[in-house]
Amino acid sequence: MRQILDRIADKWSLLVIALLDKRSLRFTELRRAIDGVSQRMLARTLRHLERDGLVSRTVHPTVPPRVDYALTPMGATLHTTIRALVDWTEEHQNAIAAARAAYDRRVAAEQEAAECEEAERLAVARAVLPIRG
Repeated sequence: MRQILDRIADKWSLLVIALLDKRSLRFTELRRAIDGVSQRMLARTLRHLERDGLVSRTVHPTVPPRVDYALTPMGATLHTTIRALVDWTEEHQNAIAAARAAYDRRVAAEQEAAECEEAERLAVARAVLPIRG
């Protein structure tokens, strides 16, 4: 079960499944639509999704060959679940960004306070301990 969840929950697989919901797409269309994915990673992701029965690959006998990718019926059922996750993310992205910013500010303030305390301890230690030379 974990292997399947790892496969379908990785960011590239989620994006591919979401994009293929509307229509079949060619490799280059997928690559252009997914910001940051390398050609190698997209090819690997598509192979894994095809192997798992979530994506079908159709090779058209043209010159040059045209390859289309589409969701299988099982992949389409998975898209429903992914759509709920995407909707939740869109709905909460501003709140998550605000929480991250607040967390980062708090951690930075705590780190600054710890550094000040350490500097004060060193200053006290230098004042109290005799200097050996």
